[in-house]
Amino acid sequence: MMNTVPSKAKISAIGTYVPERRLTNADLEKLVDTSDEWIVQRTGMRERRISGEQEFTSHLCIRAIEDLIQTYGQNVEDVDLIIVATATPDYPFPSVACLIQEHFHIQSTGAFDLNATCAGFAYGLHIANGLITSGMHRKVLVVGGETLSKVTDYTDRTTCILFGDGAGAVLVEADETNPGFLASIQGTDGSGGVHLYRSGLANTMKGLPLQGEGNIVQNGREVYKWAVRTLPAGIETLLEGAGMTTGDIDWFVPHSANLRMIESICDKAGFSLDKTLYSVEYMGNTSAASIPLALGLGVREQKLKYGDTLLLYGFGGGLTHVGMVVKWGVPNL
Repeated sequence: MMNTVPSKAKISAIGTYVPERRLTNADLEKLVDTSDEWIVQRTGMRERRISGEQEFTSHLCIRAIEDLIQTYGQNVEDVDLIIVATATPDYPFPSVACLIQEHFHIQSTGAFDLNATCAGFAYGLHIANGLITSGMHRKVLVVGGETLSKVTDYTDRTTCILFGDGAGAVLVEADETNPGFLASIQGTDGSGGVHLYRSGLANTMKGLPLQGEGNIVQNGREVYKWAVRTLPAGIETLLEGAGMTTGDIDWFVPHSANLRMIESICDKAGFSLDKTLYSVEYMGNTSAASIPLALGLGVREQKLKYGDTLLLYGFGGGLTHVGMVVKWGVPNL
C-alpha cells in the first residue's frame, strides 16, 4: 500500500541507549562452534550489546528517552501519545508504553505497544504521522526497544550470533509549515511467518509443530531471499510514488538485520553503502531498535544533518515491511 497524503508532522529529537555489556565474536567462539571469521564473513557483525539479568526492555527505553531529553533539552510532560515498538516487552501486559508513562509521570497521554518485530519502529513512525496529520494528536513519543538476548537460544549457532539489545526514541511533533514525512509504503506476506517466529499460545502454524519454547526460531535463508527480493521492489515503488530517485536520498537507513543483506539490497536498489546508515556491526540485530540506533550513530558521527532526506525501511517477522521517505527535522548537535 502506497501513501503520499501530505504530512503535518516531523521528527524533532532523538535519543538512544545500549547496555554496557558487549558480546564479541570471540565470546561466541566459547559458546558454540563458530569463529570470528565465519561470523564477519556472513553477517558483518563483530559485537552485540547484552542487557543485564534484571535489565528489561522498559529500562532500555527509559534510558533512550532520558538521552533524548538531555541531548535536546526537550521535555515529555506534554506528550499526548506513547507508542513502543517491541517484540520483547517486560510483561505481556502492562505494556512497556504504560511503564514509560508511569516513570516520567506524564499526566495525560495514551500509551500502547505494537509488535511488527523488526519493522516495528517504522510502523510506529507511520502511525504517529497519521495521527498527528489527522489532527488527533500533537506530540507523540515513538520508541523502539528490544532485549532479544532474553529470547535467544545460545546453543543454536545459526541464531545466537545475530541478536543484541538496545533502544531508541524519537519525538514526532505537529508542524504544518515544515513537515517531515513525504511518502510511505507497507506490505505483508503472512505466508512467510513460518520462517521467523517465537512459539506462543498456539503450538502449530499451517499444521506444522512450532519449536523453540519461547526463543527465536529463524530460517535465515528464506528470510534473506524474501528481504533482498521485497525491499528493492518496495523502494522502487516508494520513490516513484514520491516523484524521486535514489539521487534525491541523502541516507538510506534499512533495518540492520545483517550487513551482507544490506549490501545486497543496496546493490539491487542502487544505493551506495557509504550513503547507508546501519547499527549492525557493533550492536547486532536489535529488531525494532536497529533503525533508531543507526540514526543515533549518524547524528553522533556528524553524518546526519538537519534537512537531509532519508529513506527508512523496516522489515521482519510476519513477514511484514514498511518504508518511508522522511525529511530529517532534528537540529544539528
